[in-house]
Amino acid sequence: MTLRPGGDDHAELTEYTVGAVARLLSLPVATLRSWNQRYGIGPRQHRPGRTRYYTSGDLAVAIRMAELVRAGASPASAARAASMMLEPAPTPGDTAPVIDAAERMDIARLTSLVSAHLVHYGVCDTWNRLCRPVFHTIVERQVAGQGYIDVEHILSWAVTTSLHRGIPPLVGSGYAPRVLLACAAGEQHLLPLEVLRAALAEQRCAAVFLGANLPASALADALDRRTRGCTVVLWSQSPDTVSPDPIGVAEARGATVLLAGPGWPRTEYADGRRHLASLEGALAAITGREPQ
Repeated sequence: MTLRPGGDDHAELTEYTVGAVARLLSLPVATLRSWNQRYGIGPRQHRPGRTRYYTSGDLAVAIRMAELVRAGASPASAARAASMMLEPAPTPGDTAPVIDAAERMDIARLTSLVSAHLVHYGVCDTWNRLCRPVFHTIVERQVAGQGYIDVEHILSWAVTTSLHRGIPPLVGSGYAPRVLLACAAGEQHLLPLEVLRAALAEQRCAAVFLGANLPASALADALDRRTRGCTVVLWSQSPDTVSPDPIGVAEARGATVLLAGPGWPRTEYADGRRHLASLEGALAAITGREPQ
């Protein structure tokens, strides 16, 4: 369910009892009342002496809270993320406040801005319309000799933190991961795979991110612990980190290898293997669903 608060004036007039919401979310009534008392997740409008009713907006927040808790987030962090749905949506692609917060090292403001975009617009839109343009501006200033390495690192940290808080890894028996994400040996640029992990989680596709600078032997160990039929996404930012070794160990274990990052094209290793040129293309290749 993808109800959004405030999106439909008529929907906001719809009211739900706590029992109806509990049945809809398959949760005990006591859990919903606890969320309301501890975190304010529940009916926002209440008159003394009258039954508390959830509006469609309240229900959307409760649904998001339940999704995050079931994905492994703590109730407190889930409540913080879900509550952001009640805040006004930021202007799509408004990069100026993000750049300003990063320059001033205002981490709280920076993570709040990125998180708000994630809540209201999702991973793909936030990455393509907000984060990538900001990084492009930062790189332009680096090329112009203005420094900005620190600003780039602060923004990368803020984006990663916001992704982990708002879209935690999927957990539970229903989410056995068959997708492994890894940076090639010597590769330290891990943010694109953090974004892909979160975008996959949005589509209920569980992935394990094995981090930066992964030796081929470690990838082999990870695959040996998985069942057959895994998909492996290998990221290389530069031709300097491209190597046939991780491809070989993955394919020898029956894994489908997808190459990602600007390091792979125009190398012999890309021949006959799929290269992921965009976030949307990566999601389509991994999930089998066409980009919307």
